[in-house]
Amino acid sequence: MQWGAPELLHLLWAVPVLGVVLYLLTRLRENRLRAIMDDAVLQSVLPEKRRVRQRRRLILWLAALTAAILALARPQWGERWIEVQHRGLEILVVLDTSNSMRAEDIRPNRLERAKLGIRDLVSQLRGDRIGLIPFAGDSYLYCPQTSDYGAFLMMLDDVDTDIIPRGGTAIEQALRRAINSFDEDTTADRVILLITDGEDHEGNPLAVIDELRRRDIRLFAVGVGTPEGDLIPMTDDQGRTTFLRDREGNIVRTRLEEDLLERLAARTGGMYVRATPMDFGLDRIYEQGIAPLQRDLFDTEQVLTYEDRFGWFLGVALLLLGVEAVMSDGTRRARRKEVHS
Repeated sequence: MQWGAPELLHLLWAVPVLGVVLYLLTRLRENRLRAIMDDAVLQSVLPEKRRVRQRRRLILWLAALTAAILALARPQWGERWIEVQHRGLEILVVLDTSNSMRAEDIRPNRLERAKLGIRDLVSQLRGDRIGLIPFAGDSYLYCPQTSDYGAFLMMLDDVDTDIIPRGGTAIEQALRRAINSFDEDTTADRVILLITDGEDHEGNPLAVIDELRRRDIRLFAVGVGTPEGDLIPMTDDQGRTTFLRDREGNIVRTRLEEDLLERLAARTGGMYVRATPMDFGLDRIYEQGIAPLQRDLFDTEQVLTYEDRFGWFLGVALLLLGVEAVMSDGTRRARRKEVHS
């Protein structure tokens, strides 16, 4: 036998404690009555037979409580195999890891805030397959689409701005790699989540719109950063914090470029949101854009399950409460008879 909710078994410790407390309160009541009545009067008011019946009722009530707690803990025995179907979407997160994502206009910085937002998104997925493509001046499929969310999150944790050796920001190339990474045989809707500050240094991301529409791939975009922008902190060879400079030696200021992201999302049936310190935006994208999409049957598996048997314990609890109620009714009738006599 095993338990479906074993943590509730800890409630059983409350039963003997409650029993001792109720017993002590009963004895305290009897002692107070003895203090103000002689034995003959006490026997007429609270005869021994009634006291025994009250103790039995207390035992029945505590036994019913014990059975109810056991029922809540979901006792299980008896095995059976069931078929579980896995349905979901195909989601590819295309994540900007260029140096501009070091900027701290969104704390702790753009990239770390993006990773936290992705973690929140994964907690909402139920069977959807999700993959990861980091990009800067180059890109690659770092985590193929999977429904093993633990493995995905482990790989996400390893992503930083050094994961792509080539500098720059090549959004077009990253999107083309995402397009080619989807399974063409699936009937599930396919989604690209583009998370970037929108700065693009090579290529023309708008050139992929026709390909996205032809393959019925929706693009959802999150703009990370602020239009005012921020400097890009770097660490020099001596371990000192400095700021990124261009080839002429000028300090670079990176700004959120929203126009490109808005056009990509609008023309592929997706949506665009700007990340803020309090709301990264992926929750809104999931609820309003991703959740209603069509899921496909990826695979099925046979899973061994145990039969819930809580009904037996619940039945015992109800039976004991019924006996306690009958005994209580008998006590009331006996009390009325004593009064009339």
